[in-house]
Amino acid sequence: MIDGIVGVIIWTEHMESMTVFYRDTLGLPVHVMRPDFVAFRWGDMRFNIGEHSEVRGKNAEPQRIMVNFGTSNIHALHERLTTAGVRFVRPPEREHWGGWVATFKDPDGNLLQLLEAP
Repeated sequence: MIDGIVGVIIWTEHMESMTVFYRDTLGLPVHVMRPDFVAFRWGDMRFNIGEHSEVRGKNAEPQRIMVNFGTSNIHALHERLTTAGVRFVRPPEREHWGGWVATFKDPDGNLLQLLEAP
């Protein structure tokens, strides 16, 4: 029986730019850092980036999967990230269910979303 999601890994060949983006630009909390793998951690949840020998270039199909990062103030975070140079493909918008979402890409072209619950 599956009890939940405990982690996500994004594979890349661009560890330096991806590490700078997730650690410095987004400000994710580093749990473990190695030259070829970085683990970020919140409680029992892990979000990781790592080098993979079979991954080349940017994501050719960024719509295939999307990581959602929760926030309690999407507008302030959107402003901070925009000032830091993050380009949003969708600014914060209220959803029909009452929450807010904003969509942007990482250096490899993976789609990410900020999500503020109602």
